[in-house]
Amino acid sequence: MATPKPFLAAVAFACHTAFAAAPPAAPAVDPAAQLAKLNADTSTPLLAIGAKGAAVVRAQVLLDRAWFSPGEIDGKFSRNTAHAVAAFQQSRGLGATGKVDAATWAALAQGQPPVFGTYTVTEQDVAGPFTAIPDDPVLQAQLPKLGYQSALEAFAERYHASPKLLQELNRGRSLRAGEQLVLPDITSGAAQLQGLTTLRIDKSNRMLYALGEGDRVLAAFPVSFGGEQDPLPLGRMKITSQVKDPDFNYNPELLRNPKTDAKVKLPPGPNNPVGVAWLGLTKPHWGIHGTAEPSQMARVQTNGCVRLTNWDVMRLWGVVKPGLPVDVQA
Repeated sequence: MATPKPFLAAVAFACHTAFAAAPPAAPAVDPAAQLAKLNADTSTPLLAIGAKGAAVVRAQVLLDRAWFSPGEIDGKFSRNTAHAVAAFQQSRGLGATGKVDAATWAALAQGQPPVFGTYTVTEQDVAGPFTAIPDDPVLQAQLPKLGYQSALEAFAERYHASPKLLQELNRGRSLRAGEQLVLPDITSGAAQLQGLTTLRIDKSNRMLYALGEGDRVLAAFPVSFGGEQDPLPLGRMKITSQVKDPDFNYNPELLRNPKTDAKVKLPPGPNNPVGVAWLGLTKPHWGIHGTAEPSQMARVQTNGCVRLTNWDVMRLWGVVKPGLPVDVQA
């Protein structure tokens, strides 16, 4: 197989390779040396849609810490990242261009610690159980939990990152107890959300905004929602309930492309169709919830509900209360 091109051009040793199950053919780079080199790069290039690399990862981590989510941190400047940048710029009184310019870099990085860190894998991290999830909902219903299918998937959700990025950052390292990994640090310097008064869903750019007094933008997250067959209605709704680790009543009569004709109850877990949290809305059968497919955020249509990444819906779950208004606009 041909050797793939380096992913992080500024860091030649972080290239396209997976966590190895067996000893690597070439020695892995020392994590401490890699971390020092990654965090020493404080360049501030202009970033826009189509950009890739280490600087994009830095921008995405800083956005995530500030509650302006790019969805998965993957080192690719997509429309999701551009919308997150524009929302952050608006919140800081900057021109909402959706591009990371010098002023935006300064606002993002102000008072922030380095964006990469290391973590030593524990026995508990890799103990599982990890179970392959069948495509058939009837078979899914027979499982005790729709949990993670691999330790890599679990790590990716924990660090708000794509599995591919974690693999690229850890060439030649095994995902096993005692191994030290280089990872995006999404917790150090992370902001707290205060003063929430309203949620607003903007259908034009597939973003959910957390607003404070005077419609001040406090946070923003990419979302998926229904299309023409299951349109998200315009106007005002409210949060009616909060459920953590919900199960899911699979009713083919309510789904656009059901995988079975049977009605079954799917167990909770991060790979449940509604993810790890459910925020019920005043419209029957509708809610704001997580997803088993974070890479598809704002890129697919749902069966009507509003879908976020599991980590973003858990952030909302921690700050909303029943009765909070949810405004939907075109």
